[in-house]
Amino acid sequence: MTRSGQDLLPPVIARWFAARGWSPRRHQLEMLEAERDGVHALLIAPTGAGKTLAGFLPTLASLARGERRGLHTVYVSPLKALSVDVSRNLMAPIAEMGLDIRVETRTGDTASHKKARQRVAPPDILLTTPESLSLLLSYPEAGAMFEHLRTVIIDEIHAFAPTKRGDLLSLALARLQRLAPNLRRVGLSATVADEAGHARWLAPGSDDASVRLVRGEPGAPPQIDILVPKSRIPWGGHTARHAVPAIYDLIQRHRVTLVFTNTRANAERLFQDLWSANSESLPIALHHGSLAAEQRRRVEAAMSSGSLRAVVATASLDLGLDWGDIDLVIQVGAPKGASRLLQRIGRANHRLDEPSRAVLIPGNRFEYLESMAARDAALAADLDGEPFRPGGLDVLAQHVMGLACAEPFEPDDLFDEIRTATPYGHLRRADFDDTLEFIESGGYSLRAYDRFRRLVRMPDGRYRVSHPRLIQQHRLNAGVILDAPMLEVKVGRRSLGRVEESFAEQLTPGDTFLFAGRVLEFERLEKTTLYARPSFKPEPMVPAYLGGRLPLSANLADRVRRFLAEPAAWRRFPEEVQEWLEMQRRVSVLPEADGLLVETFPRRRKHYMVAYCFEGRAAHQTLGLLLTRRMERLGLAPLGFVANDYALAVWSLYRVENPEPLFSPDILHDELNQWLARSALLKRSFRDVAVISGLVERQHPGLRKTGRQLTISSDLIYDVLRQHEPDHLLLRATWADARGRLTDIDRLAAFLERMQGHIRPKPLSRVSPLAVPILLEIGQERIEGSAEEVLLAEAERLMREATR
Repeated sequence: MTRSGQDLLPPVIARWFAARGWSPRRHQLEMLEAERDGVHALLIAPTGAGKTLAGFLPTLASLARGERRGLHTVYVSPLKALSVDVSRNLMAPIAEMGLDIRVETRTGDTASHKKARQRVAPPDILLTTPESLSLLLSYPEAGAMFEHLRTVIIDEIHAFAPTKRGDLLSLALARLQRLAPNLRRVGLSATVADEAGHARWLAPGSDDASVRLVRGEPGAPPQIDILVPKSRIPWGGHTARHAVPAIYDLIQRHRVTLVFTNTRANAERLFQDLWSANSESLPIALHHGSLAAEQRRRVEAAMSSGSLRAVVATASLDLGLDWGDIDLVIQVGAPKGASRLLQRIGRANHRLDEPSRAVLIPGNRFEYLESMAARDAALAADLDGEPFRPGGLDVLAQHVMGLACAEPFEPDDLFDEIRTATPYGHLRRADFDDTLEFIESGGYSLRAYDRFRRLVRMPDGRYRVSHPRLIQQHRLNAGVILDAPMLEVKVGRRSLGRVEESFAEQLTPGDTFLFAGRVLEFERLEKTTLYARPSFKPEPMVPAYLGGRLPLSANLADRVRRFLAEPAAWRRFPEEVQEWLEMQRRVSVLPEADGLLVETFPRRRKHYMVAYCFEGRAAHQTLGLLLTRRMERLGLAPLGFVANDYALAVWSLYRVENPEPLFSPDILHDELNQWLARSALLKRSFRDVAVISGLVERQHPGLRKTGRQLTISSDLIYDVLRQHEPDHLLLRATWADARGRLTDIDRLAAFLERMQGHIRPKPLSRVSPLAVPILLEIGQERIEGSAEEVLLAEAERLMREATR
């Protein structure tokens, strides 16, 4: 008879639980049993269920029993801040148990002397990120450092697995498994939609049968309310500025409130609006990824100490910083996905038996439908997530170069090892050999240039780095997180954070912008620094951070379609939303759950076509580009298009009589390939691929290239390869990147196939009520501040036109 998980608890840990009046939860004991049985484990448990402790409990039990030989456990998190937070929360129980366990963090912020010491005298538990773990494997000491490693814990596994960071981490796990064959892998998450897919990703060799699935108790369902404002519900926009008084009132009535927005620009604007409304001078802070690390740490410390009443944040706080005093989460703007909503709600309460409370504040009428869909999906635990895809060849090239920095390698052995990483389980030997050739010489077209020769084949068939200086260069440039080129923002000598280089290039001296919660006046640019001074001018410009808008998940899109097609469900919506949908039913028709409504109507000497696709902004923007190309070929003289998450509007000189040929799946083969080949999209994608693969370096010791310098370097190489070696490894990686990550093409292709035979044209004599929000998007990205009144007036004019 085997011992239960309870029997596996060492007395010192059992006493710690008892002293607090606690008992280990079932899933925590099952994690101990998985460790005893020597199997990998995937734990899916809600926030507040002791998920992190469950992941570490087998490690603490093992170390308490004296089972230690060097580095025992590596914990990998998606955020540096999360590693620091876990370290803080892990040290308290270790100290209270009286255990002699050394826990350290290793991230990009760790001092170099500490990093060097960790490689030769590692702690018992090391907390790190995928990038830092990959760098550790590039050192000659890696074999000795990891040879006795027992466990790797991957927190928030859903945030890694389907991404390029997941590719990098999976390759690192494959190397760790070779160095420590008995290594156990543990994955933790509160929001995994595809359990089998994540188990395969976690398992060596994709053997999901070797991964034990452990589920935590569900806990109390969250309490999710949707705010109905006293003022009129906006037709368009995403800022929810109409609700600032209500948001401030909620902050006043709660101990600590976390206010999420979907973009950094909206976070800046909302923070400024809240301070304007802050008559009681409540301590309210701002947190997003472009702010200086020092400022973010100050906000996190203030939250932990309980000295703040509210924080306005973006996805920078989505993942797990454990602040138990938060009693309310506000989501401003629709959440775009049920998993994201649950992840954000999970920041509140952290007590499994009490409901977390959240308030959703939609920015417009369509977002009321989406918010209701997100609420229903979250309460039903109907989650969404990114699909898995093959590993990137650019990431593979970076990993192979990193391993060569540690020691020479034999190609056949390395190929077999790499194929045990799930994203590369079907890697062709030809692609692997092309990767080696690329690192060795740059490929056929670049082999004449010595600077691209990074590997040399030795007489025994193994590969080594061609020159020692390349090892330092690799470590300086490694990583797969490629933000838009950024400039440091300084007021005097003080750094406030960073803004996109493309935004800074639009400024002239005297222009004002909102950043770090302050209005600043632009002074000058010097290399990679933007200098500014405080300003009190009204109507500041707002930084247009790139990539800030989150895509609408397919799950929520399906629910919104069903809402529109089922009038019986409308009674759940505010009266204004119901009236809007009723007007649409009278003037036109409503989109069907499994069909595509395409309205056409004249307006101001132009002809408009509005398609209600509900496939997300990225897919709609790609479709808009392709439609206008096809309309040009057909002589319809398209003039422009605009897209949001719900619809796509195209305007032209001539009316679209039959939309069906425009929405044919062949548009993805004909127009897409022509457009990609001629657009700047491929060049931008190539720049990212070139940087990740190591072909183009971001920085040298003491010098970081600007975005413009990177672009010039990568564009020159791109043109050479396109002309002389169109099948080059990096060009293949670029096409895969552009078709997938940048254009959401797989989702668009599935939509077009699904809609064949289900397209419903609806010719109209004037604009429809449902088309008003998308028409308001035209030029809206240039409208800020008091110009919202202009938008409101335009919305009223459009509705009068639609319903006259």
